[in-house]
Amino acid sequence: MAGSQGVRTRHFSRFGRFAKEVAHRSGQPWAFGAAVLVVLFWALTGPFFGYSDTWQLVINTGTTVVTFLMVFLIQNTQNRDAAAVQLKLDELIRAVAGARNALIDLEELDDGELERLRARYGELAQRAKDRAAGLEEPRKED
Repeated sequence: MAGSQGVRTRHFSRFGRFAKEVAHRSGQPWAFGAAVLVVLFWALTGPFFGYSDTWQLVINTGTTVVTFLMVFLIQNTQNRDAAAVQLKLDELIRAVAGARNALIDLEELDDGELERLRARYGELAQRAKDRAAGLEEPRKED
């Protein structure tokens, strides 16, 4: 059982590296230029193929397949990046004296809890603005 777990981890790691590399390369200017050239080539071949249904189907199918596959690769990369950023933020919260550790797992809250917390911090921000403008005295709970 332990051996199969190692293989699975290695497999996901390989996929993660592949997804990251594809996402990085597909975001380069040359990748955009290559896509433009493919579309131009396709458009220029239109008269040769009589603008047939098959000719149109080629670009529609090609772009659909590429888009479908890219969604999964880019999502994998974004998930990994978001997890890394979240861990870094969690570490900063843990390291800063006076930071509220209760906020570390914020992404696990449901929408209602997040909205209540957002409203609470909105109130605190407004009080800070009011204090800065001399409209309100500081309160102990802030």
